[in-house]
Amino acid sequence: MGRRWLLFGFCWLAFSTTLWGQLPVVPGTKEPERPQRTHRHDRRMNFGIKGGFTSSLFLVSDLVLNGTIINEVQNNYKIGYFGSFFTRINFKCHFLQPELSYTINRCNIAFEKPLPENISGNSMPEMASITSSIHSFELPVIYGYNIIKEGPYSLAIFGGPKIRYIWDKHSKVTFENFDQRDIEEELYPLNISFTAGVAVTISRVFFDFRYDIGLHNISKRISYRPIYNENTGEEATLANQIRFHRRENVLSFSLGVFF
Repeated sequence: MGRRWLLFGFCWLAFSTTLWGQLPVVPGTKEPERPQRTHRHDRRMNFGIKGGFTSSLFLVSDLVLNGTIINEVQNNYKIGYFGSFFTRINFKCHFLQPELSYTINRCNIAFEKPLPENISGNSMPEMASITSSIHSFELPVIYGYNIIKEGPYSLAIFGGPKIRYIWDKHSKVTFENFDQRDIEEELYPLNISFTAGVAVTISRVFFDFRYDIGLHNISKRISYRPIYNENTGEEATLANQIRFHRRENVLSFSLGVFF
């Protein structure tokens, strides 16, 4: 009986040693190396959603009111927001990421309204302003490079073109304290910009900071009804011109998750 238990113990020890030897040992340690876990952003392709906030800036290249060129314009930032769905295709440290976004950008500019010629020099100019709320569908395609990619963490820089379609039906531009009446602005429906930024990923969650640079003027034309001159009983048309050309730059922050 004692020999049988001794033989059984010897066989069990040999079997256990064989199983232990199947796990590779990390050099310099006594612990077996465990299989490395595959993280979300290590997959060949990822899908995800994100949302965040925007802050728009109008770069005014041409603003004319009542025949006078306005040179000094004050940008007043307003918060907008957006939501996106995206696909990321990974190539080791590189990735390609097309997105589809619905965005609402808001901005306000203010400036001193030019004084009429018959007003004395001691008069203080009034302020006029233009407030925009632009709804759009956006399609950016960005190329990114992971500067750091260690386990569940990564730090990436990216850039690429973006095509935007402005939904004119829901967009609104308001002109305040203008002499003209019933002012309406028509925007170009298709716009192109360039976006660049940085992203930080922690497991399935990532933070995204980016800056969009508008590449062309977005204002197509402005229509209005001129001032009605009560003294003459006629509408003054020549002196009441409005021209407003601008590019839109946007700073955005988003929080997203990989599926």
